[in-house]
Amino acid sequence: MTRSLRPLLAITALLALAAPAAAPAATANLAVEQVSRMDTPWWHQRFADKQAEITSGRYDLVWLGDSITQNWERNGPEPWRDFAPVWQHYYGDRHAINLGFKGDSTCHVLWRLAHGELDFRTAPRLFVVMIGANNFGHVHTDAAHTYPGITRIVDAIHARFPTTQILLLEVLPSIRSAWVSANTRQLNSMLAADIRRGRPWLHLQDAGAAVEANGAPDPSRFLDPHLTPPDPPLHPTAAAQQDIARIIEPTVATILGDHRH
Repeated sequence: MTRSLRPLLAITALLALAAPAAAPAATANLAVEQVSRMDTPWWHQRFADKQAEITSGRYDLVWLGDSITQNWERNGPEPWRDFAPVWQHYYGDRHAINLGFKGDSTCHVLWRLAHGELDFRTAPRLFVVMIGANNFGHVHTDAAHTYPGITRIVDAIHARFPTTQILLLEVLPSIRSAWVSANTRQLNSMLAADIRRGRPWLHLQDAGAAVEANGAPDPSRFLDPHLTPPDPPLHPTAAAQQDIARIIEPTVATILGDHRH
């Protein structure tokens, strides 16, 4: 190496040491992505069946969500999972469709919306959206990451149907873990504080009292402990879900312009 190059190389090395380290790449937020479950046979079939319903009927009311919404289709035989009569009472005469898929989180709903679940022949009058519980489960995105996933869902619905009203339900309390409970409270606080800003077509409602006693989740209001083997309390019983329908009924009836059921 020549003498003339040594000072230059030394200066270059010093500058490299002084330069700030490159910032790490931002972690992708799964909650705002579109993720398909078409490789799961029952999910694939249900999606196809619901697409046929969407394109062949006229709907004023759409329930959109996960297994808690899908449970509206269950018929006992035990009273604690006999949901269909409750659905029939509240929604049977309202041209309603159930778009609940067990296990779905915000990313799966976003995929569904982008692949046909907004292809209604006429604009529904109301979407009832209940989503986010599974974000704290197998997807494991915290409240801060889940919140923008929910905003993308309601904004996607509004972009397609500007005259449609949306009733967003807060994530229900559950008894799964301290982390889940803390993130549920944080997410619901974020929703209450901010999501309606600039969205006059959006209504937010807390139906958590349907699964609570004395301000805390009540295991008897969940169906999961009845299962064999039992699961952590997450899904409301049919009676608790009837209370959810009762809690939101004034809002539903007002938006649909009919009588309270």
